[in-house]
Amino acid sequence: MIVAAGLSPAWQQIFVFDAVAVGEVNRAREVHWCASGKVLNVARALNSLGADVDTVCPIGGPAGDAIRVEFSREEIPAQWITTASTTRICTTVIEQTSGRVTEFVENARPITTDELSRFESCYAEAASQAETVILTGSLPEVEGQGKPVELYRRLLDSSPKAILDVRGPELVAALDRRPLLVKPNREELASTCGRTLSDESDVVRAMKQLNESGAEWVLVTSGRGDVLLTSLAASWRLVPFEVEVVNPIGCGDCLAAGIAVALSEGADMVDAVRFGMAAAAQNATDLLPARLDQLSVSEEAGLVRVKSL
Repeated sequence: MIVAAGLSPAWQQIFVFDAVAVGEVNRAREVHWCASGKVLNVARALNSLGADVDTVCPIGGPAGDAIRVEFSREEIPAQWITTASTTRICTTVIEQTSGRVTEFVENARPITTDELSRFESCYAEAASQAETVILTGSLPEVEGQGKPVELYRRLLDSSPKAILDVRGPELVAALDRRPLLVKPNREELASTCGRTLSDESDVVRAMKQLNESGAEWVLVTSGRGDVLLTSLAASWRLVPFEVEVVNPIGCGDCLAAGIAVALSEGADMVDAVRFGMAAAAQNATDLLPARLDQLSVSEEAGLVRVKSL
């Protein structure tokens, strides 16, 4: 089983326009709603790729109710921690004429110490039955305590193989627990390391720094550009294939899910990343996030080129 866990789910609104006139009234051609946020995108992607999945996530209010109904209808297993605060709502605006995608993100609302404790207990039980866990997403404030930057470090104490899609202080704090893979994007890597990364050699050095601090593998994405992968022993560049992008939201989440699924089926890390990149590419061609076709992803993984650095 693969567990997807995180504390920043979202109810997503997707508005499609021909073009947006700033400061004017704009009428959408299409509007869609769905469960989203990194943890829910990962869970949905895992489920669509045929994995045995469990989801551990806090939700609350009307948005949380909508998420619960959607996951139940689509038979995506989940363990929900009910919160007093309502789940955030995020909005994606797609302009079809230009292809421009604009994201309006509401921060996750604070949770209580009791809600955090229930999340940790639920996670520990789920992780004890899992082969791999994916811990993903930003951390909310905990009332009276600020952000629990040590949370992922604590969770790794009760985790099997772990993929971390987090950044900044919470990532740094967790590295000595030796996660299997961490996957910041280039901007997040710079923020985590506290310095500007002006070229690829700077990026690779920063990645190796995370390897030396405890991460077995480090993967860094850069939008539609090449993906870099490092271990202590070697470095690779993986070159994506071209697709017509409809909505890029959730691509990183599908990448993480695809890697976990491929590893669970016996792939080595490089081939697992190729599979994950194919999942991300397929996601980009769809309006709604994380609706993947396992057979197509498997076929397209071979289109990702690999170069040793």
